[in-house]
Amino acid sequence: MSWNGFGRVFRFTTWGESHGPALGAVVDGCPPGLALAEGDIQPFLDARRPGQSKFTTQRQEPDAVRILSGTFEGRTTGTPISLMIENTDQRSKDYAQIAGAYRPGHADYAYDAKYGLRDHRGGGRSSARETAARVAAGAVARLVIPEVSIIAYVAEIGGDAIDPAAFDAEEIARNPFFCPDAGAARRWEGLVDQARKSGSSLGAVVECVATGVPAGWGAPIYAKLDADLAGAMMGINAVKGVEIGDGFGAARLTGEQNADPMRPGEGGGGPRFLANHAGGIAGGISTGQPVVCRVAFKPTSSILTPVESITRSGEATEVRTRGRHDPCVGIRGTPVVEAMMALVLADHKLLHRAQCG
Repeated sequence: MSWNGFGRVFRFTTWGESHGPALGAVVDGCPPGLALAEGDIQPFLDARRPGQSKFTTQRQEPDAVRILSGTFEGRTTGTPISLMIENTDQRSKDYAQIAGAYRPGHADYAYDAKYGLRDHRGGGRSSARETAARVAAGAVARLVIPEVSIIAYVAEIGGDAIDPAAFDAEEIARNPFFCPDAGAARRWEGLVDQARKSGSSLGAVVECVATGVPAGWGAPIYAKLDADLAGAMMGINAVKGVEIGDGFGAARLTGEQNADPMRPGEGGGGPRFLANHAGGIAGGISTGQPVVCRVAFKPTSSILTPVESITRSGEATEVRTRGRHDPCVGIRGTPVVEAMMALVLADHKLLHRAQCG
């Protein structure tokens, strides 16, 4: 399978399947001399790790990362950094009944149509399990952009959105939903639990904000910062939509409403913006404002509720997916969104430095 890598200067390639012995990433283009140990990566994997609450899949994986190459005496060498995460809690037998049928909404049929075969055990590469490797690579990317702070949070589950007036960044780590609104988190407990018990699932919207991004990263045409962010986020399994700044909301504004007015900055520095409808990117290049994107996750396709489908031979059937699945995959998608933001920004920092010094 081709196209398993992402990035131009700071590049990463992921490998492995949901039910294989291990998965991981190879990070290339990382500058030398950066302090890096497994302990710098593990906290981000722990945030994404399954089985931490009843609101996520109960697959028990420690997601312990090992650095196999690319460091010497605790520092990056400038050579490829190989990261490995072992799979320890596969239950391949749970998928035996759907080996000959396609799960609606999943990648089963598309994979079979393209390759003439598919790994039915958890979806292989199409499984959300693959995103653990991205989170590991994203932890390395953060070392390249220490000036940038990245935070992602769930802004909506099943159509129930947070109240922006109740936003509390410290609340994100206090609940299992990465939710900055304590009231919304309490509502979501019942919402997600009901979906789980009924054998269904819910979609979610994750917002991500990167502050400290200087003006000038990106390019006007074929390496637009927002285009690369959109591609990175759309590459996450189960993502079906990405907005930068106001996104589709901008189409409902007038020109004067959508403008981001500027006033002189203090001390002769850059401008002071009075709004950020553009999400910190104009003409494909960062403006120095916070970079903001919203990512829409579809409801998990693997559900216990029977859904009409067909077998590989074209016969009508019903599919009911057993096994351990997230009732709302967007929850654990939050650390993945952060990782992809870090990976894109690290790449664009190095691209900018290569051209402009």
